Amino acid sequence: MTDLLRVAIIGSGPSGFYAAAQLLAADDPAFAVDVFDRLPTPFGLVRAGVAPDHPKIKSVTRAFDKTAQHERFRFFGHVDFGTDVTREELLERYHAVVYAVGTSTDRRLGVPGEDLRGSHPATEFVAWYNGHPDHSGLEVDLQAQRAVVVGAGNVAIDVARMLALAPEELALTDTADHAIEVLNRSGLKEITILARRGPLQAAFTNPELLELGELQRADVEIVGAELDPLSQAALADADKTRTRNVEILQEYAAREPAGKPMTVRLRFLVSPVELLGDERGHVRAIKVERNEIVAREDGSLAAKGTGEFEEIPCELVFRSIGYTGEPLGDVPFDERRGLIRNTDGRVIGDDGEHCTGEYVTGWIKRGPSGVIGTNKKDSQDTVTRILEDARAGRLNAPAAQDVVELLAAKAEHHIPWEGWLAIDEAETSAGAPQGRPRVKLTEWEALRRAATGARTSS
Repeated sequence: MTDLLRVAIIGSGPSGFYAAAQLLAADDPAFAVDVFDRLPTPFGLVRAGVAPDHPKIKSVTRAFDKTAQHERFRFFGHVDFGTDVTREELLERYHAVVYAVGTSTDRRLGVPGEDLRGSHPATEFVAWYNGHPDHSGLEVDLQAQRAVVVGAGNVAIDVARMLALAPEELALTDTADHAIEVLNRSGLKEITILARRGPLQAAFTNPELLELGELQRADVEIVGAELDPLSQAALADADKTRTRNVEILQEYAAREPAGKPMTVRLRFLVSPVELLGDERGHVRAIKVERNEIVAREDGSLAAKGTGEFEEIPCELVFRSIGYTGEPLGDVPFDERRGLIRNTDGRVIGDDGEHCTGEYVTGWIKRGPSGVIGTNKKDSQDTVTRILEDARAGRLNAPAAQDVVELLAAKAEHHIPWEGWLAIDEAETSAGAPQGRPRVKLTEWEALRRAATGARTSS
């Protein structure tokens, strides 16, 4: 590999794998790519964020598997950036370092009572039912009768749908076993999704919204499906997705309830202002303010509080108003935006200059927006910057030593691709007799044990 340019990618989710594939496809210059991940398992939110009942979305990993077979690709799982390897150590060994760590923390509501018992970030709940080892011990009490999900995006719908799935719908998914057990014992009768703005402004995609109408054990109820005059006027210029969303929501609103044992309710034009607790410090209700749609000076539409308040009884609240990034060691970070500071994918230091050899891609670059495929173009844009800098002689000038010696000294526990394949085999073999894609290993030690027999010196 002495004549190759070496690139380290931190994070093995879609943006990291897309960047790896694009770099490996280049031939002038040619690259060798090492992908690092804190987890023993690759694929980021495809494994730990995509809803378990959406297996088709997860099929994107087939392309990532192909990338991993490239002779100039290596995977180092279970390696914690900042602890096992540092920014400085990587820059000593690579011509470029690409940060592709995503945005892993939920945005807070910023209202009183947010930390009451029974109030959960959607990020943690999603990771829990997907078997993320950091969250397998989360305690979720689903003996409640009423839950509220705050947010008007696909994650909010995923949370509501997972709460409403019947046992037979869950049985054929790769939902973590510990979550299936709790979800199947659920006592929930009502799940309410709260949206700050109206139906036209909701960020759902059409397939996600349509799935709510197909749940075996839940009727769908819509509160506020009708459009306000400003939104009605804007409908003519709306994109196809938003226009179709309005149609779907209005069709749901016209449905007669089928008498199913649960109700999933979408309620528009309300904002949470406080979570109310009981004497035990547990959520008993959420206080909301009713909103109206108003026009800003630039002509865009926004929600404005009316000063009218009400309480919605509930024992569970899931907060799903978006993701934000966390600082990655001493990598330059924009605290206000929750992103690594960058210009077009080049990491920018405090002096406003490009940090030589450092790049960023994915949500930690642009914010949590788009679908999985959106990251492909985003990564290509970053790789284009790397190629420009490589051809102009502006990449980092590392020392010659390979990272393997460093990992042998500091992270002997690292897991290569073969280790992941051993985990994959263990999980899929356990799932096959049950007709499931896999039975996930959800504890750190279990993952390490499954991978250990296949560990190599890379």
